[in-house]
Amino acid sequence: MRIGLLTGASSVAIAATGGVRVTGPDGAALGALAAGSDARAVAVPSGVAIQTAGGIGAASGDQLTLLPADSGDYVRVNGRPYRGEIVLLRDRTGVTVVNRVPMEAYLDGVVSSEMGRRDSVEIEALRAQAIVSRTYALRNLGRWRAEGFDLLAGISDQVYGGVLNETGLGNAAVADTRGRVLTYNGELIEAFFFSTCGGRTASGLEIFRGADRPYLRSIDDVDAGGRAWCSISPRFRWRESWTGDELRAVLRRSLPAVSRIAAEQVTAVRDVRVNGRTGSGRAAGLTVTLATTSVEVDGPQVRQVLRTAAGEPLRSNAFTLSMSSAGGRVSRLVADGGGAGPGVGFCQWGAVGRARAGQNHPEILAAYYPGTAITVYY
Repeated sequence: MRIGLLTGASSVAIAATGGVRVTGPDGAALGALAAGSDARAVAVPSGVAIQTAGGIGAASGDQLTLLPADSGDYVRVNGRPYRGEIVLLRDRTGVTVVNRVPMEAYLDGVVSSEMGRRDSVEIEALRAQAIVSRTYALRNLGRWRAEGFDLLAGISDQVYGGVLNETGLGNAAVADTRGRVLTYNGELIEAFFFSTCGGRTASGLEIFRGADRPYLRSIDDVDAGGRAWCSISPRFRWRESWTGDELRAVLRRSLPAVSRIAAEQVTAVRDVRVNGRTGSGRAAGLTVTLATTSVEVDGPQVRQVLRTAAGEPLRSNAFTLSMSSAGGRVSRLVADGGGAGPGVGFCQWGAVGRARAGQNHPEILAAYYPGTAITVYY
């Protein structure tokens, strides 16, 4: 696996827990870093250069690979330790940092990054996440090939925190499920997952264009008593509010990205309304009425347009709106919602709730991806 840790970085702190060899694309030795040493990687006209304390050059080239001398050593990137090799590439604006690491070691850094520190009674949720994450990684291998890596380390793909985010329980879940993936009709599935569904998941087409899959259908994610499995999530229910000025500032930034509206046209917000509901009850779209025009926002863009006052995407599309007006303008907008994330596929907090109730990982996965099979991939 080649994981993109950073792109366009002007300077990257590099540290060695043990000895590190620096090689070029052909494997030829270009330099070395001693155990405990600190250095920085910077972009130079010829590619990338590693400079030690005092600005002394340790190595340079169009591509540099840092290899720990011992399998138990790590390379630290901006203070965070990573297994495997670190590759430094020159990109258009700076330095791209790639962690080249075996699949199972990559998953060690993903499972607990995604699920947090869990208790032993929740191990089945971690095993389920390990299978989901392995499936996602294999299905999306090479997604960012043009940038020099397979997957990003953040929420655009899967959160990968390296050694620092690993836990013994998470690593055990990866080892317990080694090589196992989810398939449908013999093919790797599109393993969408998210934090909290709020009590009902969404079908694929509600959120993602082209995601019409039999196993990505909406389900009521509740126990026999009608209680949502993910009701233990801190994001199960939430409220977000905007003053009129805050709403106008948010829309001035977000609407131009999804419409032909220029920021200068967002001078007054007259109304914001949910424009229809999906099968799972989520907002199918928004109608934003401005001083001189109205803008229709479709479902997949709703969370990006109706961002929080702090600039973060709205937690989910499962919300209702209430509004106050003064002088023909919105003076306050309140969203009362449930869940976090797109809502398609595997609900992480729902999996934790199910594990606490005694469900095993095949049962959990069958609930969120009906009709799929756990398959030994390698």
